[in-house]
Amino acid sequence: MHRLRPAPLSRDAVALLSAAAGLDPAQVYAATSGHPFFVAEVVAAGGAGEVPPTVVDAVLARLRRLDDTTRDALEQLAVVPSAVERRLADALLPDGDGALAAAEQGGFLVVAPDRVAFRHEIIRRALADSLPAARRIALDRAVLAALVATPDADRSRIVHHAAAAGDRDAVARFGPDAARDAARAGAHREAAAHLRLVLRERGRYGPDRLADLLEQFAVESYTVADWSAAVSAQREAVELRRSLGDLRALGADLRWLSRMHWWAGDAEAAQAAAREALQVLERAGDDRLLALALSNTAQLRMLSDAYAQAITYGERAIGLARGTGDAAILSHALNNVGSARWRSGDPAGQRQLEESLEVALGADEAEHACRAYANIVWFLLDQLRFAEADRFLVPAMDLADRAEHLGFLTYFHVELALREFAAGDWAAAERYALLGADGFPPARCPALTVLARVRTRRGEPGGAELLDQAWEIALGTRELQRTGPVAAARAEAAWLRGDPAGVIAAAEWTYAQARQLSAAPQRAELGYWLAKAGRALAPDDSCHPYAVQAAGQWDKAATLWQQAGCPYEHAAALAESPDPAVKLGALQLLDELGAAPLSRLVRAELRRLGVRRVPRGPYAASRRNPARLTDRQLQVVRLLVAGRTNAEIADRLVLSVRTVDNHVRAVLEKLDAPTRRRAAERARDLGLGPDGET
Repeated sequence: MHRLRPAPLSRDAVALLSAAAGLDPAQVYAATSGHPFFVAEVVAAGGAGEVPPTVVDAVLARLRRLDDTTRDALEQLAVVPSAVERRLADALLPDGDGALAAAEQGGFLVVAPDRVAFRHEIIRRALADSLPAARRIALDRAVLAALVATPDADRSRIVHHAAAAGDRDAVARFGPDAARDAARAGAHREAAAHLRLVLRERGRYGPDRLADLLEQFAVESYTVADWSAAVSAQREAVELRRSLGDLRALGADLRWLSRMHWWAGDAEAAQAAAREALQVLERAGDDRLLALALSNTAQLRMLSDAYAQAITYGERAIGLARGTGDAAILSHALNNVGSARWRSGDPAGQRQLEESLEVALGADEAEHACRAYANIVWFLLDQLRFAEADRFLVPAMDLADRAEHLGFLTYFHVELALREFAAGDWAAAERYALLGADGFPPARCPALTVLARVRTRRGEPGGAELLDQAWEIALGTRELQRTGPVAAARAEAAWLRGDPAGVIAAAEWTYAQARQLSAAPQRAELGYWLAKAGRALAPDDSCHPYAVQAAGQWDKAATLWQQAGCPYEHAAALAESPDPAVKLGALQLLDELGAAPLSRLVRAELRRLGVRRVPRGPYAASRRNPARLTDRQLQVVRLLVAGRTNAEIADRLVLSVRTVDNHVRAVLEKLDAPTRRRAAERARDLGLGPDGET
């Protein structure tokens, strides 16, 4: 008999297997180190969150072959969720060299001069999860005692084992410092977890110390996007500060409370806390904190479109921040003033906002840099400057991910959803929007709007319910940047279902606000829908494609939409042509996008114009999409079947040739086709070719 030892799977192989099951390949590889059996079992179990029973059984069967001393040693090491440095291993296992050697020979451990580690993380987890509770508590107590006796021990590890062992005194003693260490290292989820444990022991701290801990927990919760916990803890901190009489601390906490209320979508509470923070800090004699309160007020004024007030408050904050040399507050204030100027039509605002980003990055202020990125990208998307937005989105997401600013990471995913939606890749837009659909309200509102618009344009159910949720959130924010897109989405949905009165009801109130605030993108889009519904409106000279389209210049609007990279809007503008030939071209584009409701309206209009041979809609097999292609890949494969080159496909879909090359490769892989010709044949077999005519 020959015993075969399969080689570990590579990261690429694990990624391929994980992708087939919809799993995170990094998590699967971290748990299994590529061991073929473990990878197969984790994939079959649907994830690495829990150790599959088959793996537990296999580990325990091997464990039973070892002697009691070796098993005890492995159980002791298994409760430490990391490699164990040799000093700690020796403290836990005095005279344990023989047990370590036996465990290494049995394939459980890797022993090095400086540390001991399980060969595969999933083995450690399987063993730890199999321990009875009493045994595990005793083992955690042993680790805790060894760590406390070590002068330079990691306080985060002490807190972990103290909590597992039920040692509340140790949690209260070491928890605050462990949280501080984690926050400084950028491990904000870990910091919030430590503080949550600490605050269970709140009776052990005096009012001053408890207020500090509550504030720290609120800030960490805000950072990791747990907005409910953030608001609750910060309110409690503010009430404690009121009783202590420290104006500086009270003002600082009120400013934080204002920010957290905005994050939670409560504009009224945010404004109230901001006013009180400013009143308190005007009397506190601290220019730095006063600058931050002024900048916070400027931010809220900017978000509510009171641009002149925002600039007044913000410029005062800039002066104080420069005087105190505080880069973080300077970045914050530059952001608000630049945003107010840019939104009010002053192009100099963009440069000021980019200066805010440069200051934050130079000072290593991740939160302020993320906020600058978020505003820059949002304004560029509003102005249909998508290529420029792309340039900022990648470093923004990388920074938010590295710094564990999960709220901003969610926001960037939603901005990416908006970007993909505009580009006509609705499957990608839906995927990114889902990441923000359960997030904090300012991200959840646009995420729900994107999801609703995708369903509306595809003719799928559920869009109206999503828009109702988004509208409720938008009203709570009192911001046109939230209400405008939702109102436009509701108006579009009404138009597609043939309800002009519904269009007017959805758009009229928000359109009046957009006109009053001179908000060109929202005014142009809402005005367009009202004009289609028969409302007589004042001319809009903004040169926005929707304004051009509302004025009846469908051909100019179509060109502008194509230049911007918005294929659906480009096709919709062409569909407004009185020329049946142009309408037929628009219909083909809409079918390629899968825009069934608008395609039906265009078909009906072509028949009213007397066109006898109107192309049919996509076949049912195509709508079911048996090859599981994305919307964009469906567009590409239909053009590929029609014999178009990559350059021609790029021109038709308003994409770069390189992007089309990538889509074609993905299509060949999904259709299991070695060549374009074979892919076209396979696509025809699946009903994915160009539509026939009737």
